[in-house]
Amino acid sequence: MLLVLDTDVVAAGVMSATGASRYLLESVGLGAIAAAASVPLFLEYEAVLKRETTLLRAGATVHDIDTILDQLASVLVRVDIWYLWRPQLRDRDDDMVLEAAANAGATHLVTFNLQDFGPVPMRFGIQTCRPADVARRLRAGWIHEGPIR
Repeated sequence: MLLVLDTDVVAAGVMSATGASRYLLESVGLGAIAAAASVPLFLEYEAVLKRETTLLRAGATVHDIDTILDQLASVLVRVDIWYLWRPQLRDRDDDMVLEAAANAGATHLVTFNLQDFGPVPMRFGIQTCRPADVARRLRAGWIHEGPIR
């Protein structure tokens, strides 16, 4: 199983000390599950996490965010973008996430915005799911290539 985390999931994981998004970030950081990101997607993570509103909600400093990003960078599988399939979706930022997942050969794209991606990721063999769906399976010790329900 290889995940690509949408920026909303990464931001939620940083802003909340509990919840599925935080659990996923910690699991990725500890190497319990593999995740991938392209350079443009990682830069979006950085931009969103360093917004003043995000810093306030997270109770974090820019230095704290740099530490989190350094840890993520050390464990995420780097995705080189070889093919551009844009546009596939209405939002170009969502296209960037889909593009990273397709180029990574990801099995799952984790997002809160399932409706924004619709059926398009399945064209690439990528299942979309919410953070809680993956976290539930991780906690149960049952992660494999099959669909998450």
